[in-house]
Amino acid sequence: MTLDKAKIIVTGGSSGIGKETAKLLISKGAKVLITGRDQAKLDTVAADIGAIGLHFDIGDLGKIPEKAHEAIKLLGGVDVLINNAGIGTFSKLGDINVEDMQRVYTTNVFGLTLLTQEIAEIFKSNNYGNIINIGSTASQKGFAAGTVYAASKFAVRGMTQCWQAELRPYNIRVSLVNPSEVASAFAAENREERDEQDNKLGGADIAHSIAAILEMRDKGFIPELSVWATNPF
Repeated sequence: MTLDKAKIIVTGGSSGIGKETAKLLISKGAKVLITGRDQAKLDTVAADIGAIGLHFDIGDLGKIPEKAHEAIKLLGGVDVLINNAGIGTFSKLGDINVEDMQRVYTTNVFGLTLLTQEIAEIFKSNNYGNIINIGSTASQKGFAAGTVYAASKFAVRGMTQCWQAELRPYNIRVSLVNPSEVASAFAAENREERDEQDNKLGGADIAHSIAAILEMRDKGFIPELSVWATNPF
């Protein structure tokens, strides 16, 4: 697709991968709406990068239909949905509790699904659209203390494959991007960005991958892409 003038929603766009992706897409001429839970941070980032900001917690399931339609109205339509918003909790077996599982699944699985469902209806009526789910290399192989987070990303991987089968007849491309560890605000209690490190990916690396997937000609799509740090040790 051509990114110039494309109308794009990026959830969790006020930091990390989402912010870098929005910046890159805007530089290519796209009109981008970013969502975030922190109103002040969202407003600052949106003004800084030239995005439209929409205060929206993906985990607030009851507001998803309303917020989805508000996003489409602000953009004047939608061509791309990038499901980037996500949270994690990391406990070993024996320390896992229901509250953590519900919190992570509410955002990473339930909210992502319900928002996609709203946007997919628009794509189906247009017989065109692009959905990119941000997964994780944790969706391919678990790790110690990763039970809750990895399970949620395994779910996203499975859902992505289901949606590929369901939506291809409507000319809708659905892709999964699996980053390995990215230096960002993810899982930081203070939500402050971590400085980029030589042995970890940066948000710009994932943004580059997302843009490349979208810019492929519409006759083809990349079902799944994993991105690893070249030398993580």
